[in-house]
Amino acid sequence: MTWSETDQEKILSLVRKHEAKPTQLLQILRDVQEEFHCVPKDAMEIIATELKVSRTTVLAVVEFYSLLSLEQQGRFHILLSDSITDQMLGSRKLMDHLSAKLGVEPGQTRADGLVSLGFTSCTGLCDQGPAGLVNGHWLSRLDGERIDSIVDYVEREIPLDNWPAEFFKVEDNIQSTGLLLESPIENGAALKQAVRNGFDDIFVEINRSGLRGRGGAGFKAAWKWRFCFEGPENSAGLPLAVQTDRYVICNADEGEPGTFKDRILLNSHAHQVFEGMTVCAGVVGAKRGFLYLRGEYLRLRPQLEAVLASRRAKNLLGTSILGRQGFDFEIEIHMGAGAYICGEESALIESLEGKPGMPRVRPPYPIDNGYLGQPTVVNNVETFASVAAIAAYGGAWFASRGTDKSKGSKIISISGDCERPGIYEYDFGVSIAEILLDCGAEHTLGVQVGGPSGGIISNKEYHRKLAFEDLATGGSFMIFDKTRDILEIVRNFTHFFAHESCGFCTPCRVGTTLLKNQVDKFCDGHSGALDLVGMTSLAKFIKSASHCGLGQSAGNPLLGALAHYPDAFKARLKDIDFEPGFDLDESLETARRMSLRDDPMAHLEQEGI
Repeated sequence: MTWSETDQEKILSLVRKHEAKPTQLLQILRDVQEEFHCVPKDAMEIIATELKVSRTTVLAVVEFYSLLSLEQQGRFHILLSDSITDQMLGSRKLMDHLSAKLGVEPGQTRADGLVSLGFTSCTGLCDQGPAGLVNGHWLSRLDGERIDSIVDYVEREIPLDNWPAEFFKVEDNIQSTGLLLESPIENGAALKQAVRNGFDDIFVEINRSGLRGRGGAGFKAAWKWRFCFEGPENSAGLPLAVQTDRYVICNADEGEPGTFKDRILLNSHAHQVFEGMTVCAGVVGAKRGFLYLRGEYLRLRPQLEAVLASRRAKNLLGTSILGRQGFDFEIEIHMGAGAYICGEESALIESLEGKPGMPRVRPPYPIDNGYLGQPTVVNNVETFASVAAIAAYGGAWFASRGTDKSKGSKIISISGDCERPGIYEYDFGVSIAEILLDCGAEHTLGVQVGGPSGGIISNKEYHRKLAFEDLATGGSFMIFDKTRDILEIVRNFTHFFAHESCGFCTPCRVGTTLLKNQVDKFCDGHSGALDLVGMTSLAKFIKSASHCGLGQSAGNPLLGALAHYPDAFKARLKDIDFEPGFDLDESLETARRMSLRDDPMAHLEQEGI
């Protein structure tokens, strides 16, 4: 692109908008991407100079996040979700249709610069797919007719604001309510209770409730907060002074395919989520908080900013909240940019600091050494919504439901082969069979619980319970009926992990790519028994040797499917001991053409073992 003084001024203006803070690098780059449809090289030079960081630092951030691009994208940038549930609804055929109509291949920008196409990971619309994004905004319930209309609007260069509203319509789609969704609190109710009774009492109630983090790991929320409040120990083994800076982070990077419950909570219950964050701030002594919102949820940002403004106007945020001196707390929304790994709390903090979202070596943990090296609480959206309800209604109210080890309720996102996909809330302890009955799932092959990083439950295990002591989950239920090919499901998940690897450690960076290639070979019917043994060993190695949860989960789809559906794998085996993973002679074809040779000495033979 041609660079002008006007363009330079635009870049400087965007940097000034974010006060030229290095921690705001990702936010600056998002704005640049939106303005120029890429991150130009000249822009990186200016940003590096203004932020007093190296150009390499800026480049590393651009290359890390999938929603940022060094290459020019179209004025209309369309991405279709490649999640397994979208594929089941025909997303690949829709992409073929869209590509043919627009005359541009996925991954490319049309020569006139008007439009570019691509695939993306789950958009958080699994219950309303096939879904996609156009210039970062949701597209729901896509079909051939809607694709034809989109092509027409693009070709006529109609601004998105003038597209039909139903293209972007996203419903909460709540099918079943429980403890939380039936009893939303009034704005300010939890904070009034906290100011009236004191934050020590609120901590007691949170502890009494037995609340555990709703992200899947299930760490007890009250004690995470206590450790953050006490801070890291000094050399004498004593807690540091209470005046140490502390931070509260809400993890809204809901990137696990098949999960969309946080979308509903932020859309319809944002006040309660922000109230839970503010209660937490009062307990741990934090003055500043962040909502880390996944880049695919861009459409929610304006209304979330409006909710924050409303809370400030009612003195539920800001200084001396509800008249209590010293109770000061502010919340800032920080946008992600398409990186599944940022759902891991330490990677999220790295991203929040304006860096590539690579997981940190732990310990130390965020409660000791988090944002800017300070004690930090990181909980997810559902956890903070639960906190506000507990503060308002009491710990006993919450603990009266669920099981001994899993108190309260769980909100789950159901998609796939069922009559009624959507949001369901259950008390912990409910059986998988009951959930399947409620959502209208029949003739099921299995249920993927917890997204690709979780595990598949076969139709022989539907007696199992939704609980931390049995099936713990961040909230994703993807249902597959008996018409589905379990190997294609494994293929989709394995490709997902290879694409989302941050590249930090070799077992994950290299291993997930090797595993993807081996799974492709197996699914295409070119593998023998020795290949299956090698593929299984590789999955176990990646799982045991990887640095963070992504790599440690990358082998789960293959290993889980192999354990539950061995006959499907046996049926795909070829009756050979070995077949090459690639054609060695074919790989030399380019060299033969360049050298104008095609004699026998220019060919190689490759024999099996």
